[in-house]
Amino acid sequence: MEQTVWFRQPADRFEEAFPIGAGRLGAMVYGAPEREFLQLNEDSVWSGGKRSRVNPDARENWREIRRLVMEGRIAEAEKRAFTQMQGCPPNMRHYMPLGDLTLRLTLPDGAPEDYRRSLSLDDALCTVSFRQGGGVFRREIFASAAAQCIVLHLTGTVPFSLAASLDGRDDYYDRNAVTETPEGFALLFDGGSGGEGGIRFCAALRADASDSPVTRSGNQLCVENTREATLVFAARTSYYHPDGDPETLALADVNAALHLSYDALKSAHLRDYHALYQRTALTLPDAALSAELPTDALLNAAKENNPRALNALLGLYFSFGRYLMIAGSRAGSLPLNLQGIWNADMWPAWGGRFTVNINTEMNYWPAESCGLPECHLPLFALLRRVMEQGRQTARDMYGLHGSVCHHNTDLWGDTAPQDLWMPATVWPTGGAWLALHIMEHYRYTHDRGFLAEHFDILYEFALFFTEYLTEDAQGNLVTCPSVSPENTYCLQSGERGCLCAGPSMDSQIIRQLYSDLIEADAILGRKCDLIPTLRAQSEKLPKPEIGKYGQIMEWAVDYDEAEPGHRHISQLFALHPAHQISPRRTPALADAAAATLKRRLTHGGGHTGWSCAWIANMYARLNDGAAAFSAMTKLIQDSTNPNLFDMHPPFQIDGNFGGTAAIAEMLLRSDPDGITLLPALPDAWKSGAFSGLCAYGGFVLSAEWRAHRLTALTVHSQFGGICRLYLPAGAYLLGGKSTEKEADGSLQFETVPKGEYHLTAI
Repeated sequence: MEQTVWFRQPADRFEEAFPIGAGRLGAMVYGAPEREFLQLNEDSVWSGGKRSRVNPDARENWREIRRLVMEGRIAEAEKRAFTQMQGCPPNMRHYMPLGDLTLRLTLPDGAPEDYRRSLSLDDALCTVSFRQGGGVFRREIFASAAAQCIVLHLTGTVPFSLAASLDGRDDYYDRNAVTETPEGFALLFDGGSGGEGGIRFCAALRADASDSPVTRSGNQLCVENTREATLVFAARTSYYHPDGDPETLALADVNAALHLSYDALKSAHLRDYHALYQRTALTLPDAALSAELPTDALLNAAKENNPRALNALLGLYFSFGRYLMIAGSRAGSLPLNLQGIWNADMWPAWGGRFTVNINTEMNYWPAESCGLPECHLPLFALLRRVMEQGRQTARDMYGLHGSVCHHNTDLWGDTAPQDLWMPATVWPTGGAWLALHIMEHYRYTHDRGFLAEHFDILYEFALFFTEYLTEDAQGNLVTCPSVSPENTYCLQSGERGCLCAGPSMDSQIIRQLYSDLIEADAILGRKCDLIPTLRAQSEKLPKPEIGKYGQIMEWAVDYDEAEPGHRHISQLFALHPAHQISPRRTPALADAAAATLKRRLTHGGGHTGWSCAWIANMYARLNDGAAAFSAMTKLIQDSTNPNLFDMHPPFQIDGNFGGTAAIAEMLLRSDPDGITLLPALPDAWKSGAFSGLCAYGGFVLSAEWRAHRLTALTVHSQFGGICRLYLPAGAYLLGGKSTEKEADGSLQFETVPKGEYHLTAI
């Protein structure tokens, strides 16, 4: 059924407005009858140019800081690290808004009636409709990846007038004026960010009306007494076009769009969007309720524990996450930052950067499983810049080979430490975590060309750690100095510390990185020189250990946390997103992972949107549908805005994508040893269906279940090979024939490329 977010009133604030986007371009749409307002973004409008921030004292001092940590002199180590390892200056470039588009409309006298504002997730189309003064008015707004423009189409059964202006950016612009061009009047809005090599931009707006001329009044485009008008907005920057003129390029975009009819623009947009969105669908119980109740009313009912409203909202939330992925991440764009692409603040929270100690990675968790591998590609384009910059950081900061990135990066791929905050700043494993997405993309797509193109990135980040790792007193190879992201531990003396040797997450990430490079090398037949070292060092990497509370230890020493309910649960990286802990393969560690989650939650954990989403994914990996559903319920009730944007708080989009991934994970899980169907199906989802969820090996699956029992399954094999399924209890027919499970409980069968296989429950 159609999935729509809708309201009976305009938006009063950002958290009620509708996001639209075409990868590079985005806007928040407010929808007031007489004042349409769009907050505009272009994903490369950042605060300045490329620069090096490596601390000149780091190379000569980091080993001394390591020695102090190894000797337990934590306070001394942190004091030195604070001045000798921090970035200079401490902050990277930050994301900025492009500006605001305002339409002031003159309508017949009267109050609006039958007002409705909607965002169709099926069509990526924002619609505002109402009656006023005897007329019916409608506007459609969408961001077109096909035309690289934002399009606004306004109609009325009686005449209306409009005046359009561009403004905003706290006066950080150079020109805001209407210019007459051979194509007609155009409103140009341009400027640039500070610093050498800063980013220049130009935005252009043009209008066309079927029955009235477009005129100028000051710095506004105007149309008088029309029944139909189309406005087209575009923007270009020097980031994407260093040798081009942003004004010329932006004008070319709007002119090309206005040479087409509105119907042609809309049709091209729908073809482009449907090709991605229609691959996957989900039907949960009570889905029809999302069409009956406005979304704010639905959310309020869910917050009051209405079970039907919660089911309906979770289905809508899943579709909204896929919509946001398509809107915010397209080939050729930058990847999704902390706010996707939607930002209204000149100084957004945490700079609107790419925070790579979980947040950026979480943004892309649903890309492959939810059938949007193309939307994953911007992350790899940025990762190459990170790798290249990281080589310089490894050399200048550490005197080592390979590449390193700390816990943030920006559009230039800056890899030096960010912030002046000891719990996070000195963490050298961000680039390694990002690099793990390379093999994850390959496991779904089997794209050998992609793997070959990105093999050097895996190599460079692994090479750094072959030199950075050091032996601890037990003979293990550990990172030092490092931190367990954003957490603090307590020593027996009462002292607190952040810097440490061998935080569990680091060892888990590096183990996965080494394994991925070894696997990629075997697939490509490279036989690269680093493989023997990786194999040898892997044997000396610490494995997950169980601590005094029955939990997975977060540090090499079984410290207590200063904040037992901390939002980061870094020691469970091995459970999710990695597959190093599994109920099927490592049951004792899986039990310890469950104890870890229980301890965190008992002390108030999962209190931010993204953390709650991560917990839902972890419980899905533990086959605990009740706990996963509880985490998703908390995400909806405590961390979801009226427009369904995630709250950290403040707004931070990673929870949307983490929640979307968790819903998929509850229904279909890819493990290295097979595909599990309905692994964490909660009681509330008694019946339902999905289509187009993807699994490792290039398998695309569709399923139906009734009374919590899998009734039908279709497997489409893109590349052939053995399909290994772990199915819910029961007997099944494969192609009408009875099946026999393996000793491990799996059902295995050979597939051919493009083959389709049908299972039914007996």
